[in-house]
Amino acid sequence: MSRPGPPCPDPGADPAYAALKARIIARTGHHYYVDKDDLLIERLRRRFREMAAADCAAYAALLSDGAQGEAEWARLEAEITVGETFFFRYAEQFQALRERILPALIAARASERTLRIWSAGCSTGAEPYSLSILVQELLGDALPNWRVSILATDISAEALATARAAEYGRWALRTMPPAERLRYFTRLPPAPGIRREGGYALRPEFRGLVRFERGNLLTLADPQARDGERFDLILCRNVLIYFDARTVAAVVRGLGRRLRPDGWLLLGHAEPSPAFAGFLDAVSLPGTVAYRTLSDTPALPPVVLAEPELRSIVPPMVRGGALADALLPDAPGLPAVSADEAGPRAVPSAGAALRAQAVSHHDVSDHAVSERDRIRVLADAGDTGSAWRALRIALDRDPTDPAMRFYEGLLARALGRDAEAERALRAALYLDRGFVMAHYHLGLLLIALDRPSEAARALDNAIALSQALAEALGSDTVLPEGDGVSAGDVAVGAAAARAALGRRSS
Repeated sequence: MSRPGPPCPDPGADPAYAALKARIIARTGHHYYVDKDDLLIERLRRRFREMAAADCAAYAALLSDGAQGEAEWARLEAEITVGETFFFRYAEQFQALRERILPALIAARASERTLRIWSAGCSTGAEPYSLSILVQELLGDALPNWRVSILATDISAEALATARAAEYGRWALRTMPPAERLRYFTRLPPAPGIRREGGYALRPEFRGLVRFERGNLLTLADPQARDGERFDLILCRNVLIYFDARTVAAVVRGLGRRLRPDGWLLLGHAEPSPAFAGFLDAVSLPGTVAYRTLSDTPALPPVVLAEPELRSIVPPMVRGGALADALLPDAPGLPAVSADEAGPRAVPSAGAALRAQAVSHHDVSDHAVSERDRIRVLADAGDTGSAWRALRIALDRDPTDPAMRFYEGLLARALGRDAEAERALRAALYLDRGFVMAHYHLGLLLIALDRPSEAARALDNAIALSQALAEALGSDTVLPEGDGVSAGDVAVGAAAARAALGRRSS
């Protein structure tokens, strides 16, 4: 609960802000904030309000106050580390895990029947729990004969507490079809916070393999640090973006030292670097890059295992934020959109799809892109009020931005406001008929609303558009607003959802 105090000052207008910012970056290594004052100031405001700090000088003095200062440093570092998380994030990496990496490790460890995995920077637990689900599906009936451990670490004690509870709102499960949610989770009644529209608790059998510990990745950058437990698989995704190049190289070198022979390392999509070639082998896999120690062969041969019943647990994924409690108003300046307008039976041609791809990538101002990123970062960090205000400002400025309408739809869907979600997704498609991810998510929404004929049409559009892009530009072509997902991934995911819909109606 926030302490009472005067209105929160504006750190950005404080002459002592520059020195405080430099001190924070030097202490935490978070060079991510060198050119992101707006985001850092948003987070400092929360800490100022919580600690009743009058200004930057007062807060700097608090940070220097012995044990109390060390405790506040821990809270501040957790605050400025953005913890966006959802299940099976980055479909192409989970596809590589399911089809190549984990089957190879299972074959290589068959004699000892042990598997050790580390999810470094696990946030609120979606990543390690996704790994647990996947490992259990792959091992099947053989699981009791294996010793599987998944270590999940994060610097934020608050995030770890959430992870241990294993209870999530709709947003963390937004890419899962309803049937998959019920397979891995049980429904929870509405409650304050992220569960205000209801939530989901991970089933106990998927929680047992994971243990959570507090840890700071910067300890890996210390060359004098003792090497600890070794792992068959390490995931360290979207953490290195905070550090400068020298620190990144040192941390990745430390991660490499923690790999067992034949082990694998996966980083975030934007994090691979040629600088790692001196101590790791890069292995190209469909849609992603993995790393192994230099003493290992570049890749193990494919291993054929009995096909598990996975039912498409790695669908295409997107990023976004969350909504404030107020209902979304109708979009100013947009006409009402009918189902026929937003879901055309005639799918655009390959040429039209290519033009839509080009428009989405290039005909957007840098200002609009930075606004979009800021909204996502704020919402991912749990600051839903600021994210919502930023979204409304952006839509007031340009109500015809299809990407903003798309995020509006995703956020409404996450809160269970399905009618608003449908309106926003159809508005996005009215503005850009070639918007592949909007077609795909509209299809998933209509499946949940039990409107199979409309869902089939939306999914058919997503399949045709993504296939056209894959054929023209390659299956690895990254789709706008898809958080790194490729055209090939969407084509496969949409086709699987369409097939399941057909089986249900037959």
